[in-house]
Amino acid sequence: MITRITGKLVQLEAQAAILAAGPFEYEVLIPEFVRRQLQASLGAEVSLKTIEYLEGNAAQGGKLVPRIIGFMSDAEREFFDAICSVDGVGVKKALRSMVRPVRDVATAIEEQDIKQLSTLPGIGAALAERIVAKLRRKMTKFALLIQRDLPPDQAGQVDLFQTALEALISLGHSPNEARDLIEKVASTRKKFKEVDEVLIAIYELKK
Repeated sequence: MITRITGKLVQLEAQAAILAAGPFEYEVLIPEFVRRQLQASLGAEVSLKTIEYLEGNAAQGGKLVPRIIGFMSDAEREFFDAICSVDGVGVKKALRSMVRPVRDVATAIEEQDIKQLSTLPGIGAALAERIVAKLRRKMTKFALLIQRDLPPDQAGQVDLFQTALEALISLGHSPNEARDLIEKVASTRKKFKEVDEVLIAIYELKK
């Protein structure tokens, strides 16, 4: 199973990114919120966390076509999996409906905002209620995602920042305070390799 693709972003379409990796070019399906994040990276190397699935219906004699879906972080991929697990959603509907940042959708689910969820393409009131019923107690992690506010050149570090955010919460910071601290250090545009480096930079900013 392909879980990550790294390559040059050579083309960005409405629902797909074309990545050149070695002698191959890969079509990676993407939801709208990922496409917006990738706009500033056209022509640059990007790394996408991926899900594979087979499209088609073998039971009716059709052929199965392998597809790859890409995300900027592990958390986004996990959120997409969660949405797909709701009866009546599925991969195609989830791809079409995820036009807003994960944090916004997760917050709406957590707050049981059926009206807000119903504005997503293909998600009516009945389906929104099913999503809330199944997922609202699992959304805190995703409601804290920092992806929306990261500078474009920091998008590759989102998993690192997310781990640092969870570490700050475990150290006693409130979720909102932890998110503010992460976004502040991300705005410095420094590159980090380890969570400890992020935490040190945060506490240096607080001095």
